[in-house]
Amino acid sequence: MAYIGNNLTVQQYSPQIAYFSGNGSTTAFTLPVGVVSSAQIIVIVANVIQNPSSAYTVSGTTLTFTSAPPSGTNNIWVEYTSLQTNTVAPSAGTVQNSSFGAVTAIPMTYGTIGAGDASLMKNRIINGAMQISQRNGTSTVTPALYDYTIDRWQTQVTQSGKYTLAQSTSAPAGFPNSMLITSTSAYSITTTDCFDEKQYIEGFNCYDLAWGTANAKTVTLSFWVQSSLTGTFGGSIQNANGNRSYPFSYTISSANTWTQASITISGDITGTWMSSNNSVGMAVLFGLGVGSTLTNTAGSWAAGDYRSATGATSVVGTNGATFYITGVQLEVGSSATGFEYRQFQQELALCQRYFSKSYDYSVVPGTANTITGAVGIFSSLSSAFIALRWKVSMRATPTVTTYNYQGTAGYMSGGSYASLTATAYQTGTEGSNIASGTGNPGNDYYVNYAVTAEL
Repeated sequence: MAYIGNNLTVQQYSPQIAYFSGNGSTTAFTLPVGVVSSAQIIVIVANVIQNPSSAYTVSGTTLTFTSAPPSGTNNIWVEYTSLQTNTVAPSAGTVQNSSFGAVTAIPMTYGTIGAGDASLMKNRIINGAMQISQRNGTSTVTPALYDYTIDRWQTQVTQSGKYTLAQSTSAPAGFPNSMLITSTSAYSITTTDCFDEKQYIEGFNCYDLAWGTANAKTVTLSFWVQSSLTGTFGGSIQNANGNRSYPFSYTISSANTWTQASITISGDITGTWMSSNNSVGMAVLFGLGVGSTLTNTAGSWAAGDYRSATGATSVVGTNGATFYITGVQLEVGSSATGFEYRQFQQELALCQRYFSKSYDYSVVPGTANTITGAVGIFSSLSSAFIALRWKVSMRATPTVTTYNYQGTAGYMSGGSYASLTATAYQTGTEGSNIASGTGNPGNDYYVNYAVTAEL
């Protein structure tokens, strides 16, 4: 096998004698090899053995006499009674395994794990860097209640048309994209209003946090934000039932400047939390304007539906206000570490568990005159059949929307579908799950699809 370094040399000192010359005044002498106990040496002065309990003391390499030995040449000598080991640092070359004995402990010096661009599969947020946008691409949209916009991020709005949302290329160093919110009016929120962007985390992906038990783990939420507004902003972490909430707050001190925020949250030991299945485990919300009945004091768990911190800034309250966010990470531990970067295809596949489409990545579902990524259809004498295949296994049986060549939803190229059988695991190119639809017998058809199995 390969070796590292030179052959390790360990020098042992067999019983030996060190000589010193007294001058009648010097009491301290330096030994060639340090010792930890007076039992390791015998000290003789002028042919008389010295009593270690009264005549001298020893500490490391320093031998100190109670009284100065008389003058004389080599009239003091020290005899070592045990083997002494000298540690040497090998230079470049090889070190043989046989040079080492049993290793019981290895001291290590290390920095913060994950402090750089480390990837340890730690982030429970999917698409925290806002890089995947299958539904809308870079288009600006006005999201409605429960709309999914940038992948995995859902909109909660009690009043429509108060802000637009887009995937932006404005981002802090190390990130390609952010989510951009732009207020379209100066809306005064009521006590029951709520505007937020949130992500539901699947139970399978957070069950180990053990929230709702005595073993609940501490987590840290971190992210990058920028806004044209300054002040205290808020958000919340909630359970699936929305009856356990941890409102949090963070500060943006400088307008239009990227700021990194970090919130450490002790795991909730109360309430009903994650199930080890594909249902909602928890939700992470970022408030954009939340009424007083849905806010509570930041920094502690509360029984109730609270989606932001009391007194947080309302983004929708200022016409034209902007709010950017990216680099969202939720990880176990009491401090924020470096963002977990995943390969684009990895992040895309994670998103496709919840939403997928037959179109090419850059093509928005429902685009007219598009057969890119379309599925071929074969026909019988009385009806046409299609075999839809998802890109990855879906979280659950999905809702399917088909589009014909002209981009019309609910249609194949020859007519609307009459029935549809779908499963969560309808992947690959083989299988018998089909959708049937009416059309002109003997013709070939094309169909595109979008499927969703969001939480």
